[in-house]
Amino acid sequence: MNVTKSGYRVFSANSTAACTELAKKITERLGVELGKSVVFQASNRETRVDVKESVRGQTIFIIQTIPRDVNTAIMELLVMAYALKTSCAKNIIGVIPYFPYSKQCKMRKRGSIVCKLLASMLAKAGLTHIITMDLHQKEVQGFFSFPVDNLRASPFLLQYIQEEIPDYRNAIIVAKSPSAAKRAQSYAERLRLGLAVMHGEAQCAESDMADGRHSPPCVRNPTGHPGLELPSGKQQAPFPGIELPMMMAKEKPPITVVGDVGGRIAIIVDDIIDDVEDFVAAAEILKERGAYKIYIMATHGLLSGDAPRLIEESAIDEVVVTNTVPHEVQKLQCPKIKTVDVSMILAEAIRRINNGESMAYLFRNITVDD
Repeated sequence: MNVTKSGYRVFSANSTAACTELAKKITERLGVELGKSVVFQASNRETRVDVKESVRGQTIFIIQTIPRDVNTAIMELLVMAYALKTSCAKNIIGVIPYFPYSKQCKMRKRGSIVCKLLASMLAKAGLTHIITMDLHQKEVQGFFSFPVDNLRASPFLLQYIQEEIPDYRNAIIVAKSPSAAKRAQSYAERLRLGLAVMHGEAQCAESDMADGRHSPPCVRNPTGHPGLELPSGKQQAPFPGIELPMMMAKEKPPITVVGDVGGRIAIIVDDIIDDVEDFVAAAEILKERGAYKIYIMATHGLLSGDAPRLIEESAIDEVVVTNTVPHEVQKLQCPKIKTVDVSMILAEAIRRINNGESMAYLFRNITVDD
């Protein structure tokens, strides 16, 4: 049985075998068995969970890695958490190395902050704590009504650079956009390397004209506003029209690289690599500027769509990601993709939380900007 002396159990909420690999590695490091449960999709695509052990009064850790079918994985986590809650589990702690919808953490036009919605759903399902890794924005922790431990993968990626990249002292850390400069600066300072920032790359432009923001057009009414109609049918006294200053449209400058990459190894760092077109374009620019090797380092390797093929055909020499997201199929398609195992820090976080030990050791030398 998956019963420990300290009374905790570890379950996996995934219904696919590829997604349980990280959970197996974590339980092996903890020296416990993975909890007995069945997670499956019914014929009508409904998610069903059957917990095969008693969890009454126990602290439960649910490990959920997020595959390409994000919404199914979320439902699996929610249904399992609620099943454990109704089975009288004492604490339900979610171990979600890659937190989905973390990019949707800001209001955009008439959209919604989906990350906040997901945080509320997890709390309602019964989760009391979350362990995650490298949230897209650290401020996302404020969306939750319970504790969130946002671990860092950078120590493992820094170790990979030092041990696996020959002549890394001749490298330069590159931020592919100004928004990634803080992360790149953190790597550069720890490795005692130079820093370069790419500016002017193509971004996903949003058209304000298409959503009616400029309709009706801002035209001054020389006769004044007709006023507001009152229930009695009378109108208020007219008042002059108001003309607001219009925000100037952004104009992207030509792509430039701030920093000398000539004759260097360029290491581009980011938190997520999903659609790789931006990374491929950045690699081409760096090659033109004289970089002779190009590495991509990221925590979460989503690698959606044709990412493996684009990487294989590009100037990128190696893409290094952690195993927070399963990507074995992509590795078979592209030998340039390498994996760094982070199960050690996740297992240690589980052990410390269960034993009531401080988590400060896992955050040593980490500053607010990291």
